[in-house]
Amino acid sequence: MKGAALRLMLAALLCCASTAAQAHRFHFGIAEVSFNAQSGSVEVVHTYMAHDLDALLATLAGRPLELGGPDAEALLRRYVEQRFYLLDAAGARLPLKWIGMKAGVDSVMLYQELENAPLAGVAQVHDEVLADVLPRQSNTVNVSFGGQVRSLAFDARTTQRRMP
Repeated sequence: MKGAALRLMLAALLCCASTAAQAHRFHFGIAEVSFNAQSGSVEVVHTYMAHDLDALLATLAGRPLELGGPDAEALLRRYVEQRFYLLDAAGARLPLKWIGMKAGVDSVMLYQELENAPLAGVAQVHDEVLADVLPRQSNTVNVSFGGQVRSLAFDARTTQRRMP
């Protein structure tokens, strides 16, 4: 997963730099979905802009919350679990486990895992994170398999896609 982590870090840095230059006119999220052969599990790593999640949490809680705090993580966990999920071929939700989050100054990374499951068992991805509160939100899910990366695009109108 070193290559995926490096790509994600570079994407996050590029996003942060471009956001500052553009005065944050674009709202986006990136998720990396990959299979970890060592653990035998599918891993999901999300990256969002910290100020987008700050605004979301303030709206959901009705007051500002410290992004790295336990109350914020619990609220964010419930929110993400309702709006991002993986489905099997029959259309049933697969049991994504929340691993945790890492909040930085500019971005926030969220970690989930589908334990002891091959990537081939994932038939569809549902992603509407922030699309319900930011009308121009655009999410990209990069799926790594067989040495290739395929990207799926999501927005308020397109919240579910088949795996490549």
